[in-house]
Amino acid sequence: MSFGEQPLANALIAPERSSEQQLTYELAPTICSACGLFQLLEQPTATSIFTRKYPFFTSTSKYMSNHFSHLARDLIQNDPTLKDGGFVIEIGSNDGTLLQSFAKAGINHLGFEPSESVANVAKKNGINTDISFFNSETASLIRQKYGPADIILGANVIGHIAEINDIGSGVASLLKDDGIFLIEAVYLGDMLLNTAFDQLYDEHVFTFSGTAVANAFHKHGLELINVERQSVHGGSMRYTLAPLGSHTCTAAVKNLLDEEKNRGLNNSATYIEFRQRCEAIRRDLPLLLSEISGMGHKIVGYGATAKSTTVLNYCGLGTNDIAWIQDSTKAKQGMLSPQTLVPIVPPEYFREVSPEYAVLFAWNHRDEIEMLEREWRKKGGKWILYIPKVTVA
Repeated sequence: MSFGEQPLANALIAPERSSEQQLTYELAPTICSACGLFQLLEQPTATSIFTRKYPFFTSTSKYMSNHFSHLARDLIQNDPTLKDGGFVIEIGSNDGTLLQSFAKAGINHLGFEPSESVANVAKKNGINTDISFFNSETASLIRQKYGPADIILGANVIGHIAEINDIGSGVASLLKDDGIFLIEAVYLGDMLLNTAFDQLYDEHVFTFSGTAVANAFHKHGLELINVERQSVHGGSMRYTLAPLGSHTCTAAVKNLLDEEKNRGLNNSATYIEFRQRCEAIRRDLPLLLSEISGMGHKIVGYGATAKSTTVLNYCGLGTNDIAWIQDSTKAKQGMLSPQTLVPIVPPEYFREVSPEYAVLFAWNHRDEIEMLEREWRKKGGKWILYIPKVTVA
């Protein structure tokens, strides 16, 4: 299927540059019948996506900050290799939110983050950060300089990297013989179940299943030894891999692989049905917005997320449909959404205007947002939802 020509999801536009032509690509996902890897056929270059001024900061979400704090605490308490310090590496460490717990515990650590805007925040906070992309070459250099790693982390980032075989090679060469490689990623099964098509954009070149993760890394001598479901990002999975034979595989791995087979994740009919449900949302969302605005109500957006770029452009929405989008990230405020040029405003403006309806683009943080906007909700504010189907709540 195809979601058409899309701009880079996080390539926000300064108002004075709104007339300039933007880089686009065709957002066309497919599934590999051999290994089960769900992937985009076309992806812009990594350097065009993860620029010096990348606008996403993990620490802006208290929910994600708490999630990573709990992950780090569990690893520190339960992984025996960290008792005497150890060495932890994170791929795509952003502003250091996850690594800060290891730093506070006195554990040697290193983050790889190619975007200066977020990497510099981490460095200012005392997080050891290498401003570069992780690959097999940098992995070799790090091993020579610091030795092997006890744990390598890749939280919501491994699916962003097109050269997955190079990542597998780099991780295998850098990991200790009994080390672990821990990945968190949006789970394909949940994405399909929820019709969460907005999880697809230029950064998400892969959407993983357990089957695909096991197949992709086995060729590099890494086996899937555990899986744990996560509630973040609208349904994620934590995959733990290790050098072949170094750890005992849990029953959860076989259970997940069997479940994926029974659910038809390797069946083309599953993806045809997904496409049809996406097309229904593309039809129904503009119709609902037109109906609501036709009754004289103001409609805005909530969360200038990467996901919102996919939704706006796929559904053909713009400023005639959504007046503006509020977002708490200061780097986004005052900018315009990619291609559609919808203005992005701070939360204070949202609360001052108190619009009747808001399209909840940041739906995966709804619990946290409901707490923040309980006064708006008490006044009668309504969400327009499109996942898993178009509705008003």
